[in-house]
Amino acid sequence: MPGKATRAAFGEALLELGARDERIVTLDADLSKSTMTVAFAKKHPDRAFNLGIAEQNMIGTGAGLALAGKIPFVCSFACFLVGRFETIRISVAYTNANVKLVGTHAGIAIGEDGYSQMGLEDVACIRSLPNIAIVQPADELETKQAVAYAVEHEGPVYLRLTRQTMEPVCPPDYRFRLGQWLVLRGGRDVTLIGSGGPIGNCLEAARLLAAESISAEVVNAASIKPHRRGPRAGGRSGRRRRRIARRGHAHAVEAAGGAGLRRVRRFQGALRQARPRSGRHRRQREEVPQPLRPGRRAWLSRDHSDSLSRSPERRARRTAATSAQWDTRI
Repeated sequence: MPGKATRAAFGEALLELGARDERIVTLDADLSKSTMTVAFAKKHPDRAFNLGIAEQNMIGTGAGLALAGKIPFVCSFACFLVGRFETIRISVAYTNANVKLVGTHAGIAIGEDGYSQMGLEDVACIRSLPNIAIVQPADELETKQAVAYAVEHEGPVYLRLTRQTMEPVCPPDYRFRLGQWLVLRGGRDVTLIGSGGPIGNCLEAARLLAAESISAEVVNAASIKPHRRGPRAGGRSGRRRRRIARRGHAHAVEAAGGAGLRRVRRFQGALRQARPRSGRHRRQREEVPQPLRPGRRAWLSRDHSDSLSRSPERRARRTAATSAQWDTRI
């Protein structure tokens, strides 16, 4: 199966599902050719609405259609759609309206459209809202299944789609489940977690790590919100995942190559250096009094201050010396 942008797979799935369910409607802000809903609009012109460059009105209209029993797909570039955060918060999240928000051109790989069209803050914004699930599919198969799930799901969903071509990574028998992550490649030394566009980079990084005798597991985190604990779809049990997390072998890698390998090695070295000492060694270190340094005030424990201040004269000299050092520092 050749690669395909997830926005293109979304348009095909919408056309197929719309022929079976008359509740499905689309709303666009003058970008139906870019969001790939133009085929649906030509097939079902009475169920496709172009509201012009007025995303706030589009979101409010979609919420009203959802409360009236329709299944609206509100589509635009991710940066334009989530840029109307306040409207999403009030009209969609707080009312738990059955609106399907579709943000295309997510991330930085959007080609000649430029940086002003990149959707970068959308995940952070939508995750802060209640009731809205966030799904970022990795290829054509997962996109079509995610769209079908969104139609059946009662509640708001945010689909984050790409402009760039995505190579197929999911197995043919894969079934999308909200909240579960898919293990694309098994491994025992390190886990690479990716979502959407960086999945291909994670797989390439795993191949490069294998050449260095590092066994890398690759996980597709399509369900950004929610993420339920428990066995992953097609993967290991929760106990194995917790053991990996305790060993510190969880990494999110977005770039393959030598740089990714160096990051893994630096992380492993830092882990070895950062291992905590036993409680006995910590107590011994704390019991060693710190010497007074010129221009710095020393803070001594109660035991050491008592040993140095047995007489009033000695206590007075010590207080004066410390105050003088503190004054010179100030």
